[in-house]
Amino acid sequence: MCLAALGEQLCALKARILEFDRRIIAWHRSNATSQRLDVIPGVGPALATALVASIADPKAFRSGRDFSAWVGLVPKQSSSGGKDRLGSITKQGDRYLRSLFRAGALAVIRYAKIHGSDHRPWLTRLLARRPAKVAAIALANKLARIAWAMMARNERYQEPAGLAA
Repeated sequence: MCLAALGEQLCALKARILEFDRRIIAWHRSNATSQRLDVIPGVGPALATALVASIADPKAFRSGRDFSAWVGLVPKQSSSGGKDRLGSITKQGDRYLRSLFRAGALAVIRYAKIHGSDHRPWLTRLLARRPAKVAAIALANKLARIAWAMMARNERYQEPAGLAA
């Protein structure tokens, strides 16, 4: 009896999740900024729509670093006497956006490990000297800065010059 009720609740929950996914995709297809952001490697419809919905005016941030700090993807600074000491990621900011950026970065790293990362030399060098999850946070930071620049300048994604070859 209880198992049947739990099964029904699970099926109803799955149906609601699918309906919300359909709504997100429909909104994503109707929004030009969201579609532009979707082209960035590691950014999908969920992250693109979350970014557009969360940030009313990207120019409210002075730079990509300020935006990345708002999301919570920059290291904690403890500087004194002209020496910069960077610590771990602060984990302050928008937890949902940070988790989406991290998931997207891990997807890019997973793809690079399977198919080779010769077309992304920065990522190859980073993965050679850091664990994958640390590299994912660095890549997530980079993705956040790229997304901010695209939203603030109303531009399309362009592969970095070294990767276009």
